[in-house]
Amino acid sequence: MLRSLYSGISGLRSHQTMLDVTGNNIANVNTAGFKGSSVQFEDSLSQLIGNPGIPDDQVGGKNPAQVGLGVQVAGVQTNFAQGSAQSTGRPTDLMIAGDGFFAVRSGGETLYTRSGGFSFDATGKMVTADGSIVQGWAAENGVVGTGAAPGDIVLSKDAVAPARATSSATVAGNLPSTAAVGEELVRDITVYDAAGTPSTLSLTFTRTAAGWDVSDPASGATGSLRFDDGEQVGGLVLPAGGVSVDLTGVTGYAEMSTVAITAQDGAAAGALESYSITDDGSIVGTFSNGKTETLGKIAMASFTNPEGLEKVGGTAFRATVNSGAVQMGEAGQAGFGGLVSGALEMSNVDLSQEFTNLIVAQRGFQANARIITTSDEVLQELTQLKR
Repeated sequence: MLRSLYSGISGLRSHQTMLDVTGNNIANVNTAGFKGSSVQFEDSLSQLIGNPGIPDDQVGGKNPAQVGLGVQVAGVQTNFAQGSAQSTGRPTDLMIAGDGFFAVRSGGETLYTRSGGFSFDATGKMVTADGSIVQGWAAENGVVGTGAAPGDIVLSKDAVAPARATSSATVAGNLPSTAAVGEELVRDITVYDAAGTPSTLSLTFTRTAAGWDVSDPASGATGSLRFDDGEQVGGLVLPAGGVSVDLTGVTGYAEMSTVAITAQDGAAAGALESYSITDDGSIVGTFSNGKTETLGKIAMASFTNPEGLEKVGGTAFRATVNSGAVQMGEAGQAGFGGLVSGALEMSNVDLSQEFTNLIVAQRGFQANARIITTSDEVLQELTQLKR
Protein backbone atom coordinates (compact mmCIF):
# COMPACT_ATOMS: atom_id res chain seq x y z
CA MET A 1 0.00 0.00 0.00
CA LEU A 2 2.69 2.46 0.95
CA ARG A 3 4.75 1.24 -2.00
CA SER A 4 1.99 2.35 -4.35
CA LEU A 5 2.02 5.81 -2.79
CA TYR A 6 5.72 6.22 -3.44
CA SER A 7 5.35 4.75 -6.96
CA GLY A 8 2.69 7.36 -7.69
CA ILE A 9 4.93 10.13 -6.37
CA SER A 10 7.81 8.97 -8.57
CA GLY A 11 5.44 8.95 -11.55
CA LEU A 12 4.34 12.51 -10.80
CA ARG A 13 7.94 13.69 -10.62
CA SER A 14 9.00 11.90 -13.81
CA HIS A 15 6.04 13.10 -15.84
CA GLN A 16 6.57 16.61 -14.50
CA THR A 17 10.09 16.42 -15.95
CA MET A 18 8.60 15.27 -19.27
CA LEU A 19 6.23 18.25 -19.17
CA ASP A 20 9.16 20.58 -18.44
CA VAL A 21 11.21 19.25 -21.36
CA THR A 22 8.24 19.33 -23.74
CA GLY A 23 7.37 22.87 -22.68
CA ASN A 24 10.95 24.00 -23.31
CA ASN A 25 10.87 22.44 -26.77
CA ILE A 26 7.65 24.24 -27.66
CA ALA A 27 8.95 27.54 -26.26
CA ASN A 28 11.97 27.30 -28.58
CA VAL A 29 10.09 26.31 -31.72
CA ASN A 30 11.34 29.50 -33.45
CA THR A 31 14.83 29.63 -31.92
CA ALA A 32 17.47 29.40 -34.65
CA GLY A 33 19.88 26.53 -34.12
CA PHE A 34 17.87 25.04 -31.22
CA LYS A 35 17.93 21.25 -30.81
CA GLY A 36 14.94 19.60 -29.16
CA SER A 37 15.20 17.11 -26.30
CA SER A 38 13.26 14.05 -25.23
CA VAL A 39 12.90 12.27 -21.87
CA GLN A 40 13.67 8.59 -21.38
CA PHE A 41 12.13 6.76 -18.42
CA GLU A 42 13.30 3.64 -16.57
CA ASP A 43 11.89 1.72 -13.65
CA SER A 44 13.34 2.23 -10.21
CA LEU A 45 14.54 -0.50 -7.86
CA SER A 46 12.33 -3.55 -7.37
CA GLN A 47 11.77 -5.13 -3.96
CA LEU A 48 12.24 -8.90 -3.83
CA ILE A 49 9.39 -10.57 -1.93
CA GLY A 50 9.97 -14.10 -3.15
CA ASN A 51 13.28 -15.78 -3.88
CA PRO A 52 13.81 -17.81 -7.04
CA GLY A 53 13.88 -21.60 -6.69
CA ILE A 54 16.23 -24.12 -8.27
CA PRO A 55 14.50 -26.83 -10.31
CA ASP A 56 15.27 -30.49 -9.46
CA ASP A 57 13.77 -33.92 -10.04
CA GLN A 58 11.05 -33.44 -7.43
CA VAL A 59 9.96 -29.87 -7.98
CA GLY A 60 10.20 -27.32 -10.70
CA GLY A 61 11.99 -24.02 -10.48
CA LYS A 62 10.35 -20.90 -9.13
CA ASN A 63 10.70 -17.40 -10.53
CA PRO A 64 11.56 -14.48 -8.28
CA ALA A 65 8.64 -12.37 -7.06
CA GLN A 66 9.35 -8.65 -7.17
CA VAL A 67 7.37 -5.47 -6.64
CA GLY A 68 8.57 -2.35 -8.43
CA LEU A 69 9.13 0.88 -6.58
CA GLY A 70 8.20 3.34 -9.29
CA VAL A 71 9.74 5.16 -12.22
CA GLN A 72 12.66 7.56 -12.68
CA VAL A 73 14.18 9.64 -15.46
CA ALA A 74 16.94 7.68 -17.16
CA GLY A 75 18.13 10.63 -19.22
CA VAL A 76 17.22 13.59 -21.39
CA GLN A 77 18.49 13.07 -24.95
CA THR A 78 19.21 15.91 -27.38
CA ASN A 79 18.04 15.47 -30.97
CA PHE A 80 20.72 16.75 -33.37
CA ALA A 81 18.72 16.18 -36.55
CA GLN A 82 19.08 18.90 -39.19
CA GLY A 83 16.64 21.81 -38.85
CA SER A 84 14.96 23.47 -41.80
CA ALA A 85 16.62 26.36 -43.65
CA GLN A 86 15.27 29.89 -43.50
CA SER A 87 16.60 32.38 -46.02
CA THR A 88 17.53 35.79 -44.59
CA GLY A 89 19.65 37.42 -47.31
CA ARG A 90 22.22 38.61 -44.75
CA PRO A 91 25.72 37.54 -45.84
CA THR A 92 26.83 36.95 -42.24
CA ASP A 93 23.94 34.57 -41.50
CA LEU A 94 25.36 31.07 -41.90
CA MET A 95 23.73 27.65 -41.83
CA ILE A 96 25.62 24.38 -41.43
CA ALA A 97 24.35 21.88 -43.99
CA GLY A 98 25.45 18.64 -42.32
CA ASP A 99 27.43 17.83 -39.19
CA GLY A 100 29.52 20.19 -37.10
CA PHE A 101 29.38 23.27 -34.90
CA PHE A 102 30.65 26.82 -34.95
CA ALA A 103 33.27 27.51 -32.28
CA VAL A 104 32.76 30.76 -30.33
CA ARG A 105 34.75 32.33 -27.51
CA SER A 106 32.74 33.57 -24.56
CA GLY A 107 35.06 35.11 -21.99
CA GLY A 108 37.86 32.62 -21.45
CA GLU A 109 35.83 29.61 -22.58
CA THR A 110 35.23 28.10 -26.01
CA LEU A 111 31.63 27.06 -26.64
CA TYR A 112 29.96 25.47 -29.65
CA THR A 113 26.74 26.36 -31.45
CA ARG A 114 24.66 25.59 -34.52
CA SER A 115 23.15 29.07 -34.59
CA GLY A 116 24.88 31.10 -37.29
CA GLY A 117 23.30 34.53 -36.83
CA PHE A 118 26.58 36.45 -36.89
CA SER A 119 27.55 40.08 -37.42
CA PHE A 120 30.64 42.30 -37.12
CA ASP A 121 31.06 44.62 -34.13
CA ALA A 122 32.71 48.06 -34.03
CA THR A 123 36.18 46.52 -33.81
CA GLY A 124 35.64 44.21 -36.80
CA LYS A 125 35.21 41.01 -34.76
CA MET A 126 32.66 38.49 -36.01
CA VAL A 127 30.27 37.92 -33.09
CA THR A 128 27.07 36.13 -32.19
CA ALA A 129 23.95 37.94 -31.00
CA ASP A 130 25.13 37.68 -27.37
CA GLY A 131 28.64 38.98 -28.16
CA SER A 132 30.57 35.69 -28.28
CA ILE A 133 33.44 35.88 -30.78
CA VAL A 134 33.45 33.46 -33.72
CA GLN A 135 36.65 31.43 -34.05
CA GLY A 136 38.64 30.77 -37.22
CA TRP A 137 41.89 31.53 -38.99
CA ALA A 138 43.22 34.79 -40.38
CA ALA A 139 44.73 34.89 -43.87
CA GLU A 140 48.13 36.29 -44.73
CA ASN A 141 48.55 37.46 -48.32
CA GLY A 142 45.42 35.51 -49.20
CA VAL A 143 46.67 32.23 -47.68
CA VAL A 144 44.92 30.68 -44.66
CA GLY A 145 47.04 28.57 -42.30
CA THR A 146 44.45 26.10 -40.98
CA GLY A 147 47.11 24.07 -39.19
CA ALA A 148 47.36 26.63 -36.40
CA ALA A 149 45.01 26.95 -33.45
CA PRO A 150 41.88 28.97 -34.30
CA GLY A 151 41.58 32.54 -33.05
CA ASP A 152 39.14 35.44 -33.26
CA ILE A 153 37.75 36.23 -36.71
CA VAL A 154 38.47 39.93 -37.37
CA LEU A 155 37.57 41.77 -40.57
CA SER A 156 39.14 45.20 -40.79
CA LYS A 157 37.17 47.74 -42.81
CA ASP A 158 40.51 49.43 -43.54
CA ALA A 159 41.96 46.32 -45.19
CA VAL A 160 44.06 47.16 -48.25
CA ALA A 161 45.03 44.96 -51.17
CA PRO A 162 48.70 45.76 -51.85
CA ALA A 163 49.81 47.06 -55.22
CA ARG A 164 51.24 44.57 -57.71
CA ALA A 165 53.88 45.42 -60.27
CA THR A 166 53.02 44.46 -63.84
CA SER A 167 55.17 41.56 -64.97
CA SER A 168 53.24 40.32 -67.97
CA ALA A 169 50.71 41.51 -70.52
CA THR A 170 48.72 39.78 -73.24
CA VAL A 171 48.03 40.99 -76.76
CA ALA A 172 45.20 39.47 -78.80
CA GLY A 173 43.19 40.26 -81.92
CA ASN A 174 43.93 40.54 -85.63
CA LEU A 175 46.43 42.57 -87.68
CA PRO A 176 45.03 43.14 -91.20
CA SER A 177 47.10 41.49 -93.89
CA THR A 178 45.57 43.94 -96.38
CA ALA A 179 47.19 46.98 -94.71
CA ALA A 180 49.68 48.97 -96.80
CA VAL A 181 53.37 48.58 -96.12
CA GLY A 182 54.46 51.25 -93.64
CA GLU A 183 51.02 51.59 -92.00
CA GLU A 184 51.24 51.89 -88.21
CA LEU A 185 48.91 50.89 -85.40
CA VAL A 186 49.51 52.06 -81.83
CA ARG A 187 48.01 50.27 -78.84
CA ASP A 188 48.28 51.42 -75.19
CA ILE A 189 47.56 49.92 -71.79
CA THR A 190 48.12 51.15 -68.23
CA VAL A 191 50.71 49.20 -66.21
CA TYR A 192 51.91 49.58 -62.61
CA ASP A 193 55.18 49.52 -60.70
CA ALA A 194 55.69 47.93 -57.25
CA ALA A 195 54.30 51.02 -55.50
CA GLY A 196 51.17 50.99 -57.66
CA THR A 197 52.21 54.04 -59.70
CA PRO A 198 50.55 53.84 -63.12
CA SER A 199 52.31 54.36 -66.44
CA THR A 200 51.48 53.64 -70.05
CA LEU A 201 52.83 50.72 -72.04
CA SER A 202 52.63 51.66 -75.73
CA LEU A 203 53.22 49.19 -78.56
CA THR A 204 53.64 50.27 -82.19
CA PHE A 205 52.75 47.79 -84.93
CA THR A 206 54.30 48.58 -88.35
CA ARG A 207 53.31 46.77 -91.55
CA THR A 208 56.23 45.30 -93.49
CA ALA A 209 56.47 43.29 -96.67
CA ALA A 210 57.04 40.13 -94.61
CA GLY A 211 54.41 40.76 -91.92
CA TRP A 212 54.33 43.17 -88.99
CA ASP A 213 57.03 44.58 -86.74
CA VAL A 214 56.17 45.45 -83.15
CA SER A 215 58.15 47.80 -80.92
CA ASP A 216 58.08 49.54 -77.56
CA PRO A 217 59.49 53.08 -78.09
CA ALA A 218 60.08 53.57 -74.34
CA SER A 219 62.38 50.59 -73.88
CA GLY A 220 63.50 50.13 -77.48
CA ALA A 221 62.36 46.49 -77.56
CA THR A 222 61.43 45.22 -81.04
CA GLY A 223 60.16 42.03 -82.60
CA SER A 224 58.59 40.67 -85.77
CA LEU A 225 55.36 38.81 -86.43
CA ARG A 226 55.04 36.45 -89.38
CA PHE A 227 51.84 34.80 -90.60
CA ASP A 228 50.93 31.88 -92.86
CA ASP A 229 47.34 32.07 -94.13
CA GLY A 230 46.45 34.24 -91.16
CA GLU A 231 47.99 32.01 -88.50
CA GLN A 232 51.08 33.24 -86.68
CA VAL A 233 54.31 31.41 -87.33
CA GLY A 234 56.52 30.74 -84.31
CA GLY A 235 54.94 33.12 -81.80
CA LEU A 236 56.47 36.14 -80.09
CA VAL A 237 57.00 37.22 -76.47
CA LEU A 238 58.37 40.78 -76.33
CA PRO A 239 60.32 41.98 -73.24
CA ALA A 240 59.12 45.59 -73.03
CA GLY A 241 60.66 47.50 -70.14
CA GLY A 242 60.39 44.70 -67.59
CA VAL A 243 57.00 43.57 -68.84
CA SER A 244 56.77 40.28 -70.73
CA VAL A 245 54.28 40.94 -73.54
CA ASP A 246 52.76 37.75 -74.98
CA LEU A 247 51.76 38.20 -78.64
CA THR A 248 51.31 34.53 -79.53
CA GLY A 249 47.53 34.95 -79.83
CA VAL A 250 47.69 37.61 -82.59
CA THR A 251 46.39 36.58 -86.03
CA GLY A 252 46.98 38.08 -89.50
CA TYR A 253 43.79 37.69 -91.53
CA ALA A 254 42.58 40.25 -94.05
CA GLU A 255 40.57 43.42 -93.33
CA MET A 256 40.04 43.12 -89.56
CA SER A 257 42.03 45.49 -87.32
CA THR A 258 41.18 44.29 -83.80
CA VAL A 259 44.60 43.93 -82.22
CA ALA A 260 44.72 45.20 -78.61
CA ILE A 261 46.56 44.74 -75.32
CA THR A 262 43.83 42.81 -73.54
CA ALA A 263 45.26 42.13 -70.08
CA GLN A 264 48.07 42.84 -67.64
CA ASP A 265 48.68 41.38 -64.19
CA GLY A 266 49.53 44.55 -62.22
CA ALA A 267 47.27 46.63 -60.01
CA ALA A 268 47.26 49.71 -57.85
CA ALA A 269 46.55 49.38 -54.14
CA GLY A 270 42.86 48.84 -53.40
CA ALA A 271 40.49 49.44 -50.49
CA LEU A 272 38.03 46.81 -49.27
CA GLU A 273 34.62 47.35 -50.88
CA SER A 274 32.66 44.20 -50.01
CA TYR A 275 33.01 40.64 -48.80
CA SER A 276 31.30 37.30 -49.17
CA ILE A 277 31.44 33.95 -47.34
CA THR A 278 31.88 30.80 -49.40
CA ASP A 279 30.59 27.30 -48.65
CA ASP A 280 33.94 26.29 -47.15
CA GLY A 281 33.84 29.18 -44.66
CA SER A 282 36.32 31.44 -46.48
CA ILE A 283 35.71 35.18 -46.09
CA VAL A 284 36.59 36.64 -49.49
CA GLY A 285 37.07 40.40 -49.85
CA THR A 286 36.57 42.39 -53.05
CA PHE A 287 38.80 45.45 -53.39
CA SER A 288 38.50 48.66 -55.39
CA ASN A 289 41.35 47.59 -57.69
CA GLY A 290 39.32 44.59 -58.83
CA LYS A 291 41.30 42.11 -56.77
CA THR A 292 39.60 39.42 -54.69
CA GLU A 293 41.49 37.93 -51.76
CA THR A 294 40.74 35.54 -48.92
CA LEU A 295 40.77 37.41 -45.61
CA GLY A 296 40.06 34.54 -43.23
CA LYS A 297 38.23 31.26 -42.73
CA ILE A 298 35.62 30.21 -40.18
CA ALA A 299 36.56 27.13 -38.16
CA MET A 300 34.28 24.14 -37.66
CA ALA A 301 34.15 21.77 -34.68
CA SER A 302 32.96 18.19 -34.36
CA PHE A 303 32.65 15.61 -31.58
CA THR A 304 32.58 11.83 -31.44
CA ASN A 305 29.42 11.95 -29.32
CA PRO A 306 27.51 15.23 -29.86
CA GLU A 307 24.73 14.04 -27.53
CA GLY A 308 27.28 14.17 -24.71
CA LEU A 309 27.51 17.98 -24.99
CA GLU A 310 26.10 20.13 -22.22
CA LYS A 311 23.61 22.89 -23.02
CA VAL A 312 24.72 26.18 -21.46
CA GLY A 313 22.07 28.55 -22.84
CA GLY A 314 22.14 30.86 -25.82
CA THR A 315 21.86 27.76 -28.10
CA ALA A 316 25.48 27.00 -27.11
CA PHE A 317 27.03 23.76 -25.90
CA ARG A 318 30.01 22.93 -23.72
CA ALA A 319 32.27 19.89 -24.19
CA THR A 320 32.04 17.23 -21.48
CA VAL A 321 33.92 14.07 -20.57
CA ASN A 322 31.39 12.02 -22.58
CA SER A 323 31.29 14.19 -25.71
CA GLY A 324 34.85 13.33 -26.66
CA ALA A 325 37.60 15.79 -27.47
CA VAL A 326 36.80 18.54 -29.95
CA GLN A 327 38.13 18.12 -33.49
CA MET A 328 38.66 21.33 -35.44
CA GLY A 329 38.53 21.50 -39.22
CA GLU A 330 37.18 23.24 -42.30
CA ALA A 331 33.65 23.25 -43.65
CA GLY A 332 33.14 20.74 -46.44
CA GLN A 333 35.89 18.38 -45.29
CA ALA A 334 35.19 14.82 -44.14
CA GLY A 335 33.11 14.95 -40.97
CA PHE A 336 32.08 18.58 -41.43
CA GLY A 337 29.07 19.98 -43.28
CA GLY A 338 29.22 22.83 -45.75
CA LEU A 339 28.11 26.40 -45.05
CA VAL A 340 25.20 28.22 -46.66
CA SER A 341 25.50 31.99 -46.56
CA GLY A 342 22.35 34.09 -46.24
CA ALA A 343 20.36 31.44 -44.37
CA LEU A 344 19.82 30.18 -40.82
CA GLU A 345 19.10 26.71 -39.48
CA MET A 346 15.80 26.85 -37.63
CA SER A 347 14.75 24.80 -34.62
CA ASN A 348 14.26 21.10 -35.31
CA VAL A 349 11.27 20.93 -32.93
CA ASP A 350 8.26 19.11 -34.46
CA LEU A 351 5.19 20.82 -33.02
CA SER A 352 2.83 17.94 -33.83
CA GLN A 353 5.08 15.51 -31.94
CA GLU A 354 5.53 17.89 -29.03
CA PHE A 355 1.79 18.45 -28.56
CA THR A 356 1.32 14.69 -28.65
CA ASN A 357 4.02 14.34 -25.99
CA LEU A 358 2.24 17.04 -24.00
CA ILE A 359 -0.97 14.98 -23.98
CA VAL A 360 0.92 11.79 -23.09
CA ALA A 361 2.69 13.52 -20.20
CA GLN A 362 -0.55 15.04 -18.96
CA ARG A 363 -2.39 11.71 -18.98
CA GLY A 364 0.56 9.98 -17.33
CA PHE A 365 0.55 12.64 -14.60
CA GLN A 366 -3.20 12.21 -14.08
CA ALA A 367 -2.88 8.42 -13.89
CA ASN A 368 -0.16 8.62 -11.25
CA ALA A 369 -2.19 11.15 -9.29
CA ARG A 370 -5.04 8.62 -9.34
CA ILE A 371 -2.69 6.02 -7.82
CA ILE A 372 -2.09 8.35 -4.88
CA THR A 373 -5.79 9.12 -4.31
CA THR A 374 -6.71 5.43 -4.56
CA SER A 375 -3.99 4.47 -2.09
CA ASP A 376 -5.21 7.21 0.23
CA GLU A 377 -8.77 5.82 0.10
CA VAL A 378 -7.49 2.35 0.99
CA LEU A 379 -5.53 3.79 3.93
CA GLN A 380 -8.66 5.60 5.04
CA GLU A 381 -10.63 2.36 4.99
CA LEU A 382 -7.88 0.73 7.04
CA THR A 383 -7.95 3.42 9.74
CA GLN A 384 -11.74 3.08 10.00
CA LEU A 385 -11.65 -0.67 10.72
CA LYS A 386 -11.84 0.18 14.43
CA ARG A 387 -14.57 2.57 15.28
